[in-house]
Amino acid sequence: MRVLLIDGHPDADRLSARLLDLYALALPEGCAPERLALRDLDFDVLATRSYEGMPAMEPDLARLFEAIRAADHIVLAFPMWWGGAPALVQGTIERLFLPGQSFAYHAKDPFWDKLLKGRSADLLVTMDTPPLVLRWLWGFPIGRRWKRQILGFVGIRPVRVHCFGPVRRGGAERGLPRWRLRLARAAATASKLKRPPKGNTP
Repeated sequence: MRVLLIDGHPDADRLSARLLDLYALALPEGCAPERLALRDLDFDVLATRSYEGMPAMEPDLARLFEAIRAADHIVLAFPMWWGGAPALVQGTIERLFLPGQSFAYHAKDPFWDKLLKGRSADLLVTMDTPPLVLRWLWGFPIGRRWKRQILGFVGIRPVRVHCFGPVRRGGAERGLPRWRLRLARAAATASKLKRPPKGNTP
């Protein structure tokens, strides 16, 4: 199984990177991991336009997209800021997930082809919000959006969203021992996720 690990934190050496380290260490034999950090890629994250005016992909962005296409399982780690992903992550999605390469609308009905199907994902989301509050009081908006409107829209499923928090006031240090076990379970079971056959990406 080819596993793509993506660090979506704008800064290096943060908790997101540590969680990816632990996940990678727990991958079973036979997995082929590849790791990228969005902050290290050379592309204009703000160059988002309407679909018709979107600029061509820079080489690093094209390399990321090819890595996604080659992967069987994607692990994306990022902090939750203001209820969502950092602008670096959101901008990358807007540059990558374009019609004709990630999805294709039908001409005669309201549906679309999901061109990135056949891949699963784990999201590792750090936060100051207590995860139970996020899920049960606020309805888990970040998880529903990523599962249905972002990754699910282009065919990536199943998507498991793992929340780690609160991280303030020593919460990360106290939480790491049990988070390590959660990450080990996620890594060990990733190959068993039921993925549909891969889509016919261009």
